[in-house]
Amino acid sequence: MSTHSESRSAGATAALALGALGVVYGDIGTSPLYALREVFHSAHLPVDEANVLGVLSLLFWTMTVVVSFKYVLLILRADNNGEGGLIAMLALATQAVKHKPALRARLMLLGLFGTAIFFGDAVITPAMTVLGAVEGLDVYAPQYHGVVLPVTLIILAGLFAFQRFGTGTVGKSFGPIMLLWFASLVALGLPHILARPGVLAALNPAYALGFALQHQVIAFIALGAVVLVVTGGEALYADMGHFGKRPIRWAWYGVVMPALAINYFGQGALLLADPEAIKNPFFLLAPDWAEIPLFILATLAAAVASQALITASFSVAKQAMQLGILPRMRLLHTSVKEVGQVYVPAVNWTLFVFVVVAVVFFGSSSKMAGAYGVAVTLDMTITTILTFFVIRYGWKYPLVLCFAATGAFFVIDFLFLASNLLKVPSGGWFPLAIGIWMFTLMLTWKQGRRLLSEKLREDSIDLKSFLDAVFISPPVRVPGTAVFLSGEQGVTPNALLHNLKHNKVLHEQNLFVTVRHHERPWIGFDRRLEVEALGNNCWQCTLHFGFKNEPDVPEALTLLRQHGLQVDDMDTSYFLSRDIVIPTRLNGGMALWREKLFASMHRNASGIADFLHLPANRVVELGSKVEI
Repeated sequence: MSTHSESRSAGATAALALGALGVVYGDIGTSPLYALREVFHSAHLPVDEANVLGVLSLLFWTMTVVVSFKYVLLILRADNNGEGGLIAMLALATQAVKHKPALRARLMLLGLFGTAIFFGDAVITPAMTVLGAVEGLDVYAPQYHGVVLPVTLIILAGLFAFQRFGTGTVGKSFGPIMLLWFASLVALGLPHILARPGVLAALNPAYALGFALQHQVIAFIALGAVVLVVTGGEALYADMGHFGKRPIRWAWYGVVMPALAINYFGQGALLLADPEAIKNPFFLLAPDWAEIPLFILATLAAAVASQALITASFSVAKQAMQLGILPRMRLLHTSVKEVGQVYVPAVNWTLFVFVVVAVVFFGSSSKMAGAYGVAVTLDMTITTILTFFVIRYGWKYPLVLCFAATGAFFVIDFLFLASNLLKVPSGGWFPLAIGIWMFTLMLTWKQGRRLLSEKLREDSIDLKSFLDAVFISPPVRVPGTAVFLSGEQGVTPNALLHNLKHNKVLHEQNLFVTVRHHERPWIGFDRRLEVEALGNNCWQCTLHFGFKNEPDVPEALTLLRQHGLQVDDMDTSYFLSRDIVIPTRLNGGMALWREKLFASMHRNASGIADFLHLPANRVVELGSKVEI
């Protein structure tokens, strides 16, 4: 019996591992298209045996230390209720140091910056991978060089236009495509290794060390391109919630790592035989008959790699909205089964515009390689720093062990980051500019919301005292339930004041609902609702949601039945206060330009009714002006 269940769980793990190949490993799996070539190009290295073996050794051990050790062994352990990614790590770290408010605020800023930089990565990855694949045309048919950019833009336009149908519709084909891709990496690399087995000497880390010591400055510059072999490491952690740790580990050790290593060593063997092949060693691995199939497969794999990051950017945007660090945007659910599958049109088309700008501005994957590494290494470094605080204050490990576990990785990440910062003038500024722009928006939105709630609290009336005063001489009660949504618990909502002032009636049953979003991924229905009786058939309700929960207020209010309260959908009206923000030069606010930016973001944010899944035909919005 146990053997049957074990084989079934092994089968389920294998199926998830196949899915992980498509979603998690698309980015890192397409690195052989350009990584080895860029190390030689960026550092202007001569293609000789010592350099080829030294660079190969450096690539292999970078993958081993950064992905196999850091991400697969250490970071995957830092899950937040099974969820991964920078926002989940940030929630864990800030929770671990909640008793140190100053440190918590600094970590929050660091995590926000990392999240903002992620969007820079989400622009560069589709541009770099698709362009890198289409550049195969230059190798096979140099006369068609002029169509590389138009073909790249057409593929990207199709990719972004397809997003509204959801990843579910194409997701099933992702795993098999990438399995075929990884099999092709092995098939391309192996014959060259067998022809020149001496290339396997580079498995010895002494070659990497020797190369670094012999060419100190050049090796440091080369690190900026070496990091291209681990660009998908963050995705591996971010997608943990979708697949689980075990399938991600199986896929890495069983398929991805061996396939990548064989292909890189195959490229190295080719360079030992023909140094001229450095112009595009990946495509030159293929025999003549395989050129067109390889070009098509590389383009498909690049589309899959891009898809993974675009999908991740939708998830990050949704989590950021629920944590209150981005304004609400229209969300479309693309799957009836999978809650996490969302499409955010505003994010999709903004990314597309930036991707087109990147492709046209840089014009080739070599020029874009400088832009690529900066975003990735910044996020890798931030993840390592946050991990230290999680294992030290969250898991309570001894300080020496925490320094040992994260210190070595921090030094490696910092070396990669420092090398990539050299590339800021030649393109690294591009994702940094996107990240700084996103960081400004996030910070402005977060601080603006704080100012707005402080101002509303300042002008507010205590709910219990107000209701006591109202019921001294009660207004007319009408049948049905009124749900008044309020950002602050125990505060009289403006919508109630306006309703009493203009309509002079009160519903038979009144619910004062506050929605709370927490820095944890999931909160179950058992902890969804808190209720407090206020008398005269009025109730204070607090609804709790995690940043990956769907904030569905009508669904949550059905839980009131357990407290003996009936809420009939057809007999319930939802009253919302729509605040119009007026920027002023009042003391204690933000700079006037930031207040104007916040007012604009607040005005253009999608309606709270859609965000909270309120039925459109039962919502009443009452506006008021608030000066900040």
